[in-house]
Amino acid sequence: MVKIFVKDYGVMSFEMDYDAAPISAANFVDLARKGFYDGLTFHRIIKGFMIQGGDGRSKGRFLDYTIKGEFKSNGVNNPLLHERGVLSMARTMIRDSATSQFFVMHKKSPWLDGEYAAFGRMIEGEDVLDAIAGVKTNGNDAPLKPVIIDHVEVIDEPEKSFPVIR
Repeated sequence: MVKIFVKDYGVMSFEMDYDAAPISAANFVDLARKGFYDGLTFHRIIKGFMIQGGDGRSKGRFLDYTIKGEFKSNGVNNPLLHERGVLSMARTMIRDSATSQFFVMHKKSPWLDGEYAAFGRMIEGEDVLDAIAGVKTNGNDAPLKPVIIDHVEVIDEPEKSFPVIR
């Protein structure tokens, strides 16, 4: 289990799905264990769609690698659907460009199925998700007041290595 503690909002808990996306799950857990997400923000919020976090650029925390996109259109059988509470990796238009950014689905978005690497499911904290999704944002979907990830706690998750793409 992974718990994301969000300052002034509460906690969202997720179970990782190593069967659906072992590289994405292991990468996220590894970064969380290292404290990478501590103090970062949910920098893109779209009510009725998703909240996106892990933007390391705001703290100069660039990663020098990317990971394989684990989704159907990239040759990986990932059965997780982008439904409410699903945790997924963000990426650019390049299929194997995921690094640290992730998003949590606020509502079902089937057009993402098979195109993004879902790797976990929310088991607690839907009220926190709703509160974050409801914040006021600007024209670029950035919250007017920062939504800060205080820290991410990893509980009983295996330590797994994962292949990276440089």
